[in-house]
Amino acid sequence: MNIRCLVPIAALAVCALHAQNPMSMEAKQSWDRTKNNVIAAAAKMPEEHYNFKPSPESQSFKDLVAHTADSTMGTCSSYNGERKQAGAAAKTTKAELTAVLAEGMAECDKMYASMTDAVATEMIPGRGGQNTRLAALYRNIIHIEHEYAQMAVHLRLKGLVPPSSEGRGGGGGGRKKQ
Repeated sequence: MNIRCLVPIAALAVCALHAQNPMSMEAKQSWDRTKNNVIAAAAKMPEEHYNFKPSPESQSFKDLVAHTADSTMGTCSSYNGERKQAGAAAKTTKAELTAVLAEGMAECDKMYASMTDAVATEMIPGRGGQNTRLAALYRNIIHIEHEYAQMAVHLRLKGLVPPSSEGRGGGGGGRKKQ
């Protein structure tokens, strides 16, 4: 079989999987978008600005990256059956922080890849008591989106366009100026 035949077969397999698991596939797509924005933001901020705080009571960019790495590792490894610690708060360089962030994100990738609609409503322990597996996935996305929003503010204050706004002229969420 040649490669041209394999591509349509692979596309059909993905469509069939999505049709069987629409809720979990939507969660995974949301996760992928969030993950990619966070990783790109961490890479985009120059190392000399990792200690930048918009105000004295704010977290530094470094603190946001470390918290995101620790949170993803803890949440997702627990979901996967083994509570792991990333130890990101002890990291000091951009290279160390982005590496541990990638490890946390990879742990979450395993979580989202293992999810199927058949187990979406299973109850698991979580913050505040029992939650469905699907709720745990979306709570994770919401939390990491919150961290990304703060990272985006830091980037903007340093004159950088956040990854989610790239290709849109750098502003306004894609809205055209009137």
